[in-house]
Amino acid sequence: MPMGYCRFSLRRSIGEFVTPDPSDWPNGQVILQRMGGVYASVKVSAMNENLIFMMGEFEAEFPPGLMYAANHMWALPVGETLRFGFTAYAVRLLQDVYFMDWLVESPADLTSGQEIGSIESKKAESSLYAPVTGRLSQFNDELLNDPSAINTDKYGQGWLFEVSATSPDLLSADQYVELLSSVWAKTQQTIKGQLNE
Repeated sequence: MPMGYCRFSLRRSIGEFVTPDPSDWPNGQVILQRMGGVYASVKVSAMNENLIFMMGEFEAEFPPGLMYAANHMWALPVGETLRFGFTAYAVRLLQDVYFMDWLVESPADLTSGQEIGSIESKKAESSLYAPVTGRLSQFNDELLNDPSAINTDKYGQGWLFEVSATSPDLLSADQYVELLSSVWAKTQQTIKGQLNE
């Protein structure tokens, strides 16, 4: 298969990549490789298909039509609000969410980084923080009774809450995958450390 240069947004932080010629991509997908070896296994799919970040052997998918927060939540415009949920990356790290609780009631004004709830899963107990500053309009109350949709339908029925935000600081799918690539090595070290505790 002919090789060529693919200038992808990841080049800003981790260099240029050698990839198959885009015209020869099977099913519009390719694994980006750094010259001399694989850097972080990142698959790029055709324009309207999901971006894929490889977490070991697990494919974490990110729809390009969504926006993303640095605290690993996706955002979808719904009318005048933004609907938020956990990205595939977050769900994979958490694994099997079975309990969640909110510390605030809607409606409420939120500040980015404000603690708003907690979540328990097979792998972790974590606090939840507001991804943006704005007005919380509603929670997905269905998740309080049964949070399993977070695991099974993270980009659909597993949404968490909706916020009206005027100037949200969010990332595109490309930018989010770039962020994941920059922190993946440290994340792996953390995971291994937890396994050894």
